[in-house]
Amino acid sequence: VQLQASGGGLVQTGGSLRLSCAASGRTFSLYTMGWFRRAPGKEREFVAGINWSGFSTTYADSVKGRFTISRDNGKNTVELQMNSLKPEDTAVYYCAADYSRREFAVRPDPTMYDYWGQGTLVTVSS
Repeated sequence: VQLQASGGGLVQTGGSLRLSCAASGRTFSLYTMGWFRRAPGKEREFVAGINWSGFSTTYADSVKGRFTISRDNGKNTVELQMNSLKPEDTAVYYCAADYSRREFAVRPDPTMYDYWGQGTLVTVSS
């Protein structure tokens, strides 16, 4: 699976961005998809994840109520709608695929993810 993330950019505090991740391959529906981020000087952290069917989602506490993850298995895409952005959301955002074989639960552990996109930079100005 190859992943291509896009949609990053510069936005003011309180603004919105929509990240998209396009996946290659015909087995997209076998993967749990996740978004992670790495801020300057910090470790990579889990942001949001969605299971193969879209019926199970998990969010980091820091983004709950502001971010929404979704997927379209017909188009092999996963998106992250980010609202009410804050300066602390500034980071490089990565999409990742976990070959979970259609498990229900989302695993937030980045070591469980098999494939990673190249990252897209989100900068939130104060």
